[in-house]
Amino acid sequence: MQDWRDNVRRVTPYTPGEQPAGLHVVKLNTNENPYPPAPEVEEALCMAAGEAGMLRRYPDPEARELTSALAAFYELPADRIFVGVGSDDVLAMSFLTFFNGDKPLLFPDITYSFYEVWAGLFHIPFEKIPLDEQFRLRKEDYFRENGGIIFPNPNAPTGIGESLENIEEILRRNPGSVVIVDEAYVDFGAKSAVELTDRYDNLLVVQTFSKSRSLAGVRIGFAVGQPELIGALKNVKYSFNSYTMSRLAIKAGTAALKNRAYFEKTVEKVQATRAQAAAKLREFGFVFEDSQANFLFVTHPVWRAQKLYEDLRQENIYVRYFRQPRIDNYLRITIGTDEEMAKLYDFLAGYKG
Repeated sequence: MQDWRDNVRRVTPYTPGEQPAGLHVVKLNTNENPYPPAPEVEEALCMAAGEAGMLRRYPDPEARELTSALAAFYELPADRIFVGVGSDDVLAMSFLTFFNGDKPLLFPDITYSFYEVWAGLFHIPFEKIPLDEQFRLRKEDYFRENGGIIFPNPNAPTGIGESLENIEEILRRNPGSVVIVDEAYVDFGAKSAVELTDRYDNLLVVQTFSKSRSLAGVRIGFAVGQPELIGALKNVKYSFNSYTMSRLAIKAGTAALKNRAYFEKTVEKVQATRAQAAAKLREFGFVFEDSQANFLFVTHPVWRAQKLYEDLRQENIYVRYFRQPRIDNYLRITIGTDEEMAKLYDFLAGYKG
């Protein structure tokens, strides 16, 4: 007799960053924004609380209020925007929609580890393309037959950004493949590829409200592309779950887009602290490339990354350690407030390894 266990889909899941509890934790491990969202978000949620009776009704499956706000922000038609429950939802839906051939999906060997998880979950053939010795993407490695291409810009966990010229060359060389640029951290210093979606019908750009807009706890992501790509995504979404985004998330996301000045000021604060952190960590002997994200990806010639990670954790300072080839002696350090970073510096000042 067949056992039900024989039919279980077996995958190696993604491992998210640790979410420690407690009030006295310096949390520099999951790339959250250390500052609150725009004041308009709190106002919108307070107003929504007064309309709690509406929660008995399904939300708008098209999230038209949020989609229209994004269209206005980016000066694009609404039919070029797709929204989802965080960029992970948008990316997973994109894998389901666009990567269904026999040729391998291409992505870097050091990158967002969810790509490999989704490829395994959806039975998508894939090939990991090695970054060079400085952890940079070699555009020429993607000038070959493939079933699709995806990479972050800036890359995660390295923080290194790609030029639009390199991205456009990859697009030109792959007119028959969907190319996804995952821009979770783009607002902190890299140049967005959204403008290239005007010229390339095979480009999908994915962004999130979790980082620069301080809404990781709400889960809002979106994609920008030509109407044909967006339409294909919607068809798959409506075949999977029509009501993915809650009424509260739609309200919060729409409100977050109203205050551009607050958004830009928050990003500038993170960038300023990142510059200070880079200088300070180099004083302690750390080595790393310049980052265009809200984190630094560092190694030390003497201190072992795993031990430093564990020792920091004992002091309630959390950073991210990756136990994988090529980067198992690196730490990813999220940029926190100046006060949070000072606690990290104080620890390092007395650290003996």
